[in-house]
Amino acid sequence: MSRHEEQLELFVQNLRSQNFYDAHEDLETLWFERRFEVSDEVKLLKGFINASVCFELHKKGKTEASKKVWNNYLKYKNLIDTIDSPHKEKYLLIIDEIERIKKSFIK
Repeated sequence: MSRHEEQLELFVQNLRSQNFYDAHEDLETLWFERRFEVSDEVKLLKGFINASVCFELHKKGKTEASKKVWNNYLKYKNLIDTIDSPHKEKYLLIIDEIERIKKSFIK
């Protein structure tokens, strides 16, 4: 398993455990080293980070800030349709997980 795949798996595990700050950190390491690339995949990673930040803010009772960050996630979510990546299937699973958490966690 590649480092990228390991970080994605850790991200999902931390989302499921509601360790949203840790989930953010899991992807931050991948995004940070590629942050200057002009790439929809890098932007999608940023969107996933935004989703975990949204959940962490909501957990802390910062509802308005949470909504703003969620809108950032939504801005990047549809980039899944434009990327060509060996990780696309995992990204689709992550999107499903994020949507599941949003429905169950934020009313």
